[in-house]
Amino acid sequence: MLDRSGWESQLLETGFLGIFLCPLWTLSRLPWHTPPSSIVIWGFRWLIFRIMLGAGLIKIRGDRCWRELTCMDYHYETQPVPNPIAYFMHRSPWWFHQFETLVNHFIELVVPFFLFLGRRMCIVHGLLQILFQVLLIISGNLSFLNWLTIVPSIACFDDISLGFLFSSKRGGVKERVAQMQLKEAAGEQLPLRYGCYVRKVVNISFGLLIAYLSIPVVLNLLNSRQVMNTSFNPLRIVNTYGAFGSITKERTEVVLQGTSSLDPNDPAAVWEEYDFKCKPGDLKRRPCFITPYHYRLDWLMWFAAFQTYEQNEWIIHLAGKLLAQEEATLSLMATNPFAGRAPPRWIRGEHFKYKFSRPGGKHASEGRWWIRKRIGPYFPPVNLQSLKKFYEDRNWPYPLRD
Repeated sequence: MLDRSGWESQLLETGFLGIFLCPLWTLSRLPWHTPPSSIVIWGFRWLIFRIMLGAGLIKIRGDRCWRELTCMDYHYETQPVPNPIAYFMHRSPWWFHQFETLVNHFIELVVPFFLFLGRRMCIVHGLLQILFQVLLIISGNLSFLNWLTIVPSIACFDDISLGFLFSSKRGGVKERVAQMQLKEAAGEQLPLRYGCYVRKVVNISFGLLIAYLSIPVVLNLLNSRQVMNTSFNPLRIVNTYGAFGSITKERTEVVLQGTSSLDPNDPAAVWEEYDFKCKPGDLKRRPCFITPYHYRLDWLMWFAAFQTYEQNEWIIHLAGKLLAQEEATLSLMATNPFAGRAPPRWIRGEHFKYKFSRPGGKHASEGRWWIRKRIGPYFPPVNLQSLKKFYEDRNWPYPLRD
């Protein structure tokens, strides 16, 4: 998952920067001797710059629908885990989808450069980026990604712009900051402690490290063959980012089905479906709203749907665990059609094309959020006995029925 989304790399880099934000040897909310380093603040700004510019460039260089302003015609329906708002946003008029795409390009390709245009434009950058992420949170279920992206955007604001968040009561943080600023304006400075010099050396070393590790990242941004969500160092503390460089135009889903029939090829066999916690399955189930939580299995099923099971052997591993009715695996599912009875003898994967129903239309009036059409089999029926060699060849522990 790390190499596909890059979210863990972004989380790691954000956390690494956070280590240097506050002094290690004091718990004071307002340390006089060791204010936050401007090097670290710019480290966060450099992170949000790379995140947004990388996302914008990969779109322009990737799917032609971003250049033709038509990607939003498909995005709401085909994104990994749509939410209820996406259901209605998908039906927006074409001109609104084009406007959305233009706004996206402006936020990702133009606004990042506001960081280098002075204090006011830096604050504007922070406001626009946070607003953009909030809109993405509302219209999609992109896990903790958007929430995480808000964190480095906060570094765009200074003490004055954030002052309204703190109490003005006597002896509070705002009054103490004002006193410190008055003393600095009067030229009053306290002698630096030994630890302050150590921290200065650490911060300068930190800045040089970030600059050095940023060289291949910058070269990648300038390269017409840009790659996204990649790290050029084993520590993954300075990475390249990007999202939705290509947009799928149709939504396909893998539906797992089980049967108690002795013969999976018997036309009379009754196949019952497993529902996942959030991904589309049951046509009448309302799309979920889970952000900032992440159902990783549902997300991986989205990737698997536009590939083959040979490219995603883990899905056969999943089928084996469902055949064994392992409790840990079943806890990742929304429903178990075989709960309270014997486990299924066979499990298969079926491939379907899904589309949103039209609000107010025939299918919606019947309570259906989705319409689907069978494409064909995704993987053939398997049972525990037939999977034994498959597991052994991969050194996987053979699932045992609980």
